[in-house]
Amino acid sequence: MTQDVKEIFGTAGATGGAPPAPAALAAKVRTLAPSMTRSMQRVAEAVAGDPAGCAALTVTGLAELTGTSEATVVRTARLLGYPGYRDLRLALAGLAAQQQSGRAPAITTDIAVDDPIADVVAKLAYDEQQTLADTAAGLDTVQLGAAVAALAGARRTDVYGIGASGLVAQDLTQKLLRIGRIAHAPSDPHLAVTNAVQLCAGDVAVAITHSGSTGDVIEPLRVAFEHGATTIAITGRPGAPVTQYADHVLTTSTARESELRPAAMSSRTSQLLVVDCLFVGVAQRTYDSAASALAASYEALAHRHRSASR
Repeated sequence: MTQDVKEIFGTAGATGGAPPAPAALAAKVRTLAPSMTRSMQRVAEAVAGDPAGCAALTVTGLAELTGTSEATVVRTARLLGYPGYRDLRLALAGLAAQQQSGRAPAITTDIAVDDPIADVVAKLAYDEQQTLADTAAGLDTVQLGAAVAALAGARRTDVYGIGASGLVAQDLTQKLLRIGRIAHAPSDPHLAVTNAVQLCAGDVAVAITHSGSTGDVIEPLRVAFEHGATTIAITGRPGAPVTQYADHVLTTSTARESELRPAAMSSRTSQLLVVDCLFVGVAQRTYDSAASALAASYEALAHRHRSASR
């Protein structure tokens, strides 16, 4: 078998791991497409938009359909996690079968300015469900387990985020505090770096950034990393700059961005799912102390939720 044929059709194990299941393919395309070249995006959009049609095409046929080259098709397949085009075709066939059985409906149209509110609700609900399903399908549970273990054993946790990601950082911090973990989510970028300087081995720093390139989030994570803390990145871009300083990377997915649905909306949804997974995992590992801390916090706040006696 020549090198060209090997490149086109791939060999088992070329990616160093099992290729994504068909259910995860659409999620992977949506997650990675923004970081692809325009020619690779055309291939990715084609396979995600018409998996049945593309599954029937040879590598040459798909290259002609998308106006690209066979090499671009192969590179796209490999970026999506498949050893070669043959493996991608098998996944496309599986995805097409799922869609035909009704388990994977087609992507809805974008929200229009004149959409009735009932349609807005339906479209947002569908997009939220799709975002959560995509994130769950693409989440690396090995990385997630390692992140949970680090958080459960941490002396202290710092969480960094700006804008919508900052709200998610606050959410994670509040959850950890409720189960007795020491956690901080500084909203000021300078304070975040100042806090990061105080971290060391045994501490954890979490960076939340959809783009993965937010300087005010990367800087404190880098400082924490250099001071020996275990670092975690929650991002929608697997190869983004923030991952350079992350011991563990948790990838999120988003719905398609539109004028009335900016990326911050769907990225927040997927980030909150990852945060909830981290929280539940930590609570499981520290069940006795977590339950005690929760009971204490409920008792401390109970009087604020009772009606005043008359």
